[in-house]
Amino acid sequence: MCQTCGCTVTHGNRHLVQPGGMLAHTGRGTESVSLLRNLLSQNDHQAQHNRQHFDSHQVLAINLMSSPGAGKTALLERTIESLGGRLRMAVIEGDLATENDARRIRAKGVPAIQITTGNACHLDAHMVHDSLHSLDLAQLDIVFIENVGNLVCPASFDLGQHVNVTLLSVPEGDDKPEKYPVMFRTSDLLLLSKCDLLGVLPEFNVERAVASLRQIASDAPVIQVSARTGAGFEAWTGWIVEQLESHRALVAAGAIHRPEVAPDILYVEAPV
Repeated sequence: MCQTCGCTVTHGNRHLVQPGGMLAHTGRGTESVSLLRNLLSQNDHQAQHNRQHFDSHQVLAINLMSSPGAGKTALLERTIESLGGRLRMAVIEGDLATENDARRIRAKGVPAIQITTGNACHLDAHMVHDSLHSLDLAQLDIVFIENVGNLVCPASFDLGQHVNVTLLSVPEGDDKPEKYPVMFRTSDLLLLSKCDLLGVLPEFNVERAVASLRQIASDAPVIQVSARTGAGFEAWTGWIVEQLESHRALVAAGAIHRPEVAPDILYVEAPV
């Protein structure tokens, strides 16, 4: 984690460190590691509050993560078409700037809330909570959270979601799970996206991609999909339905499902 890209303080949690905020003073006021620990603690507290909101309405929250351009929005567009009429959906979009992705989702007839993070390279639980005020959860089955395109920081912030889905697109290369293990290790499902390009990018080997995932001790299932052709979407939407049914059974039993989150992200430059 660095102090300049916006990871530490975002517009969602800035109120905590401003004058009068509960974290306005940490120790001597110079311990950046102490500040980050406290911000993460507050993020987790807010995430649990978000999850309670989702659970009280039996809504499944899915966190979509990937590098920029892996096809998250295209995946959602095709998913909306595939599940249209079967499940009620909404999308929370995260980007540094513009409402481009939210407009694409709204064009499919689905509510979309755009979060523009400025210089922050991930969403946090406070940002998501603010967005929930604009959604009627009682009228929804699924909320997709399209995280900011980044293979590092999003894995470390609990948003209140129930499951994590990571996309790995064919043009990126098949070794990404081993190169970015924190992200892929927190995934409940790996989607190999843009698989319609396998025929023209033979250097991407599906078996090597799966082996790379297993190498980091992840047993997450892997589904090949193409938003362009619709290949693999029956398996993908089937997985969503299974997760929703499982989630509602847990809620009925009084259980709470918290997704995997990276245990240690204190990569800050603390004053010496």
